[in-house]
Amino acid sequence: MKKDEKPVQEKDVQKKYKDTVFRMLFGKEERALSLYNGVNGTDYKDASSLKFNTLENAVFMNVKNDLSFVFASSVNLYEHQSTVPVNMPLRDLFYIADVWQKEFMDKSIYSNKRTVMPNPNFVVFYNGVRVLPEQMEMKLSDSYLIQTDEPSLELKVKVLNINSGMNEELKEMCPELKQYMQYIDKVRKYSEEMELKDAVIKAVEECIRENILRDFLMEQKSEVVKMSIYEFDEEREMAIIRADERELGREEGREEEQHRITVLYKCLLKDNRMEDWDKAIEDSTYCGKLYEEYSI
Repeated sequence: MKKDEKPVQEKDVQKKYKDTVFRMLFGKEERALSLYNGVNGTDYKDASSLKFNTLENAVFMNVKNDLSFVFASSVNLYEHQSTVPVNMPLRDLFYIADVWQKEFMDKSIYSNKRTVMPNPNFVVFYNGVRVLPEQMEMKLSDSYLIQTDEPSLELKVKVLNINSGMNEELKEMCPELKQYMQYIDKVRKYSEEMELKDAVIKAVEECIRENILRDFLMEQKSEVVKMSIYEFDEEREMAIIRADERELGREEGREEEQHRITVLYKCLLKDNRMEDWDKAIEDSTYCGKLYEEYSI
């Protein structure tokens, strides 16, 4: 280390590091093919024709694309999320546009010959703590200001809940995904009993003993520990932020309601209608009618 060089902090390393545990795990052709088979119910064996085109520089709100590859005449954009991915259709729109721009950069799209493209598939693997259905679909058009039955531009994202008891058939077809969730569940369990770093290390060591992602964890142990600490710390931080936002919203709602009640009281007092005040205190529906009457 040079004299004027500052030591690199653990979180600084992670911010510069391009991978997550999910992307590291499925960033190998064979594992990506296993994931593809699980999602599509296929049984392809040869991963030699699978071509990665994950966008290292595709960033939306400081979040990188997880996994993108071409296989069987389709381009597959896979994402792992621990939060509800409400903006994923928009992010995927940016991603696929960049993929196709890169793919057809040297080809003329202004000629009379039709440009043929691989079919795009967008999938999110969700493993957050918020309860979601086993499978759901998110559409780009859900965010449009004006809703129409046939939007001119549409993009659909399949969200697969991979938490315990969800999409078990998929996880059986893709053992790596099943074992990944077993690892995640261990970290979450132990993090409730001990410091996060200790929980991650214990989960990694236990998985190795139980032959859960054994080869991957033994080969990438230090990186997995480092990234897991950051990812779970970030997950906790986001959960705290969301809880604070909900509480702030409740407080603002209470303040607004208190203001409306105060205004109503003054109006009724001025009009000598205190019998209506007594009734409003007992009946929220009647109170709402008085709000409407006085335009409060």
